[in-house]
Amino acid sequence: MRPQTVIFDLDGTLVDSARDLMGTLNFILAREGTPALPVEKAHSLLGAGARALLERGFAANGQVVETARMDRLYRDFLDHYNEHLADETVAFEGVEPALAALKTRGLILGVCTNKMTSHSVRLLEALKLSSYFSAICGRDAFAWFKPDARHLILSIEAAGGDPANAIMVGDSKTDIDTAINAGLPSVCVDFGYTDIPAIKLGATRVISHFDELIPAIDAINAQHAGRVAVS
Repeated sequence: MRPQTVIFDLDGTLVDSARDLMGTLNFILAREGTPALPVEKAHSLLGAGARALLERGFAANGQVVETARMDRLYRDFLDHYNEHLADETVAFEGVEPALAALKTRGLILGVCTNKMTSHSVRLLEALKLSSYFSAICGRDAFAWFKPDARHLILSIEAAGGDPANAIMVGDSKTDIDTAINAGLPSVCVDFGYTDIPAIKLGATRVISHFDELIPAIDAINAQHAGRVAVS
């Protein structure tokens, strides 16, 4: 049997990227003559990828952007963000020790995010975290993206793992819905980007710090072993 796989979301889960993402959003909004939004709005705007962030940003100002214009703005957003993705972004406290401990245990680690793959790789490289992951799969890695279960399943397989023995770690409804759609257990961090309380998202476990991650995974595995024993 292959080792267990733990797949992580990126923004709001592994890294606090709100300032750089909101900075790019506000760059686009200002250029289009639309008022900027405070970083504090990130929790209700982030979590579903850059295009959704743009759509939500304009909607917060009472604007609906037609598709062709949004296509252009989305490309401009990606170009600008590409130059500023690690200006103020940092890993959440405890991330690297947790990743190192999981690797020491022999687990397979990967990333499944609705961020573009190239941006995800560059950001993790800038934060010196990329070496922990066997696969980094963004929105454009496959024909499907979260909350479609196939994004998660294919990310697990790309990392060399078995979808029958994997856990998703995320921070938003999109992440937890993806795990549910794939029939997998999940851990939700309660410090990420969501306007719905983490405890209400339906995750198997909720944690408040990365030093709680391994105990949460152990509890999920023990629960699964108990179900197997009973059956």
